[in-house]
Amino acid sequence: MNVTLKHWKEAATVILAAGTKHRAGGALKHGNVSASGSPHQSTFDFEVLLLKRSADSGFMPNAYVFPGGLVDSSDFSAAWLDVFKSFCSLPRFGLAPVRQHAETRPPIFATDRAKLGSSIPGEVALRICALRETFEESGVLLAVPAAHVVGGLRDRARPPLAEAASLWDTQVLGKWRSLVTEDPLNFIRMCQELQCVPNIWALHEWSNWLTPSGARGSQRRYDTAFFMCCLREIPHTAQDQKEIVHFKWSTPLEVLHNYQARKIWIAPPQFYELGRMYHFPLLQQLHTFAQERALEGCEQWLPVRLVTADSFMTLLPGDWLYPETLEQCESSNVNRQTEKTLEELQPDGAALHRIVFHDPHTATVVMNITPRYKHLVPFLPPTSTGSTKISSQL
Repeated sequence: MNVTLKHWKEAATVILAAGTKHRAGGALKHGNVSASGSPHQSTFDFEVLLLKRSADSGFMPNAYVFPGGLVDSSDFSAAWLDVFKSFCSLPRFGLAPVRQHAETRPPIFATDRAKLGSSIPGEVALRICALRETFEESGVLLAVPAAHVVGGLRDRARPPLAEAASLWDTQVLGKWRSLVTEDPLNFIRMCQELQCVPNIWALHEWSNWLTPSGARGSQRRYDTAFFMCCLREIPHTAQDQKEIVHFKWSTPLEVLHNYQARKIWIAPPQFYELGRMYHFPLLQQLHTFAQERALEGCEQWLPVRLVTADSFMTLLPGDWLYPETLEQCESSNVNRQTEKTLEELQPDGAALHRIVFHDPHTATVVMNITPRYKHLVPFLPPTSTGSTKISSQL
């Protein structure tokens, strides 16, 4: 764990996309949510898992989020060396190499964990964290039998769509889920006893978001690694009845429409990443893109909020108003206001990369710069009301 962070605690999350059977019209039910055939019914062949946080949660209460959570010291435990013994001699434990230069890597990925006393590379521990938290919060275990790893995944340059663990009885997994929730160290013990390995190879580096000061509902702040994972089909899912009170499998478009209709609330990172996913109606397309793009690396993003005369916005890297350094971003996040209007802050020829809000449920991504590391401009056609949209000026 990186104990040198001043403002943030490290965390990891998974954007979990899973294939669905052909929609025949009418209502489709997955778990405890109904996705009805609406005027905005999409043609996606996959859905994304969102978890609703408790109203009593200390961070983002009532928000729908991707599964994930705070890094624990156990994620860096040397005991994982025995679990991953077939991969310890391989660079990055068999994970595909990243082309991004080390000096431009986000600190969450670039930090030399050996200098912090850990024998587990950060990119491995972060994936372990994301998988552990997903298991705790949703009951979805992304693990593979150790024998399968040695015989297959080790030499497979492009793993196929992943599958949730199905070789163990639900009661067995339920018992271990309770134990892992009580003590993260039990995630290691579970893997040892069940002779399985966390499927770190199914998680593809996607993005890195920092929580700005004064985020909704809390002063807690996180440096979060976002990973993309594509599953062949929707697995058995169940909320933990503690921090998570509801789960929802929906297409990216359905989530964004429910957000606009004030049925759910999602934070800017979820809004932005779902817009990126809108480019891919087919799960295999998303899977292939995520695998290939992950080799490029990613940027560290600290949103900077600005209140204007007629709206408020979240500035992102590359925007002409975005501060040059992280320290300037920090000072800019404190009561940053202007009497200028949105139109005045979008002069002709200026570089724009921002999320503009007219209220918490009416958002627009305005972007005319080319994303770095071969990533995507978020995209979403206007809704029937035209109030939630993503526009690109590229």
